[in-house]
Amino acid sequence: MGRATGTATICFAFFSILILFVSAKKSGDVTDLQIGVKYKPETCSIQAHKGDRVKVHYRGTLTDGSVFDSSYERGDPIEFELGSGQVIKGWDQGLLGMCVGEKRKLKIPAKLGYGAQGSPPKIPGGATLVFDTELVAINGRPSAGGTQKTEGSEEYGDDDL
Repeated sequence: MGRATGTATICFAFFSILILFVSAKKSGDVTDLQIGVKYKPETCSIQAHKGDRVKVHYRGTLTDGSVFDSSYERGDPIEFELGSGQVIKGWDQGLLGMCVGEKRKLKIPAKLGYGAQGSPPKIPGGATLVFDTELVAINGRPSAGGTQKTEGSEEYGDDDL
């Protein structure tokens, strides 16, 4: 009887983990940062590095599509020092190497976002965050202009992110 109980416990644990994994995948949750390049300028004279002061427009949504914050709606991009911990870790990592004028979609797991506690009332605990970002300026230097979409610049399609 002890051996049968042990086997049943192992099977139950396996299927419980499998159900959790499938549920997470269905809801759009991720475990690692995903970066999709949506638009990249033809020329990129300067890229964002740790310690740079960057200005970014963004729209933040949950995986169900509900918007929790948007600098576009306020008409005021956020400005901060990249890599200094002034924003969530997913941003500090996901904006590195970006060119002025570039647009990226970041899919950020909870561990690189607001964690298990979330940011109530709009962001529940454990939430995967999706950000559409646009780098407006680096160290006060805006785009030199003349940017056009570079074909094939997308790393991930919308279905992948």
